[in-house]
Amino acid sequence: MTPRDVEPRLLRAFLAVAEELHFTRAAARLYVAQQALSRDVRRLEQILGAPLFVRTTRAVELTPDGERLLPLARGVLRAHEELAGAFSGPRPLLVDLNTDGPGTARSVLDRARELAPDCELMARFESGLTHAAAEIAAGRLDVSFGYADGLDPALRARLARTPVRYEPLAVLLPEGHALAALDAVPLAALRGESVYTGAGNPRTAEWTGLARELFAGRGIEPAPPAPVAVGKEEFRRVMVKTGRPVLATVDFVDMPGCVKRPLTAPVPLSPLSMVWRKGMSHPGLDALRRAAAELGAGRGWLEVPPDSWLPALTPTALTPTALTPGALTPGVGAG
Repeated sequence: MTPRDVEPRLLRAFLAVAEELHFTRAAARLYVAQQALSRDVRRLEQILGAPLFVRTTRAVELTPDGERLLPLARGVLRAHEELAGAFSGPRPLLVDLNTDGPGTARSVLDRARELAPDCELMARFESGLTHAAAEIAAGRLDVSFGYADGLDPALRARLARTPVRYEPLAVLLPEGHALAALDAVPLAALRGESVYTGAGNPRTAEWTGLARELFAGRGIEPAPPAPVAVGKEEFRRVMVKTGRPVLATVDFVDMPGCVKRPLTAPVPLSPLSMVWRKGMSHPGLDALRRAAAELGAGRGWLEVPPDSWLPALTPTALTPTALTPGALTPGVGAG
């Protein structure tokens, strides 16, 4: 066998190890046994006549030949996916909305389904961009929404993204809370309060980090870690039991026994981006990007109101990628 006859399966094995730099994680990503993965990598090295990885007990690294193969393998597999898609139709696209309720991400998904009715866009609810982004990088999820600047830089570097909205923040309060009578809650009114921000939940680390930055210097304390409540009813029950305010967005789902109040003076904003795996090409992704740009322009989602607050990591001006043919090149994202 010559390099001309290399099977895509062998290239997929190589690419998974090259991106994970870990055989166990690469095998889990491909849903194969590690022994089978190692066998495919060795077979590819035999066909090419070159070692592709340096393996030690502590690390896996690409050799110079492995580095040379990496862009070629991606190109071959991308072409292979395009060939399969051209004759079998696009696969379902898995889109994480974070929560099963109304909100910005749901609006974008609904509009994308109208723009691409022949695509199957399947909603998922991973609850937290930190977790969802890792699932995207591993190939188990396709698209998610959230505060991308709050992700670990190494993980963020593997994602493409486009800004969607500056989401105003709000606070959820038990109906009997002293601040529940207000129509809007000034940030200064939360001084001395312990506000739940998902501390201790590894899925939502980016949200906890944004809240910590917002609270700094204002006398507001993040509530200590608590068991993660799964489902609307459990969340409501725990919230009412603790009596603590909860940091949320203005579109967060309504909770029985609780009130939601926008935060003001200043108006805190969470920069919401749509993220996907670099190099991914799918008509459903194109529809999602068009929907986000269309809704953002029509609803003023990327306009920054006066007297507002943004986290320090956020660029001073976020605009979605223009909807030109070049803007839909796989893996191109704004920010």
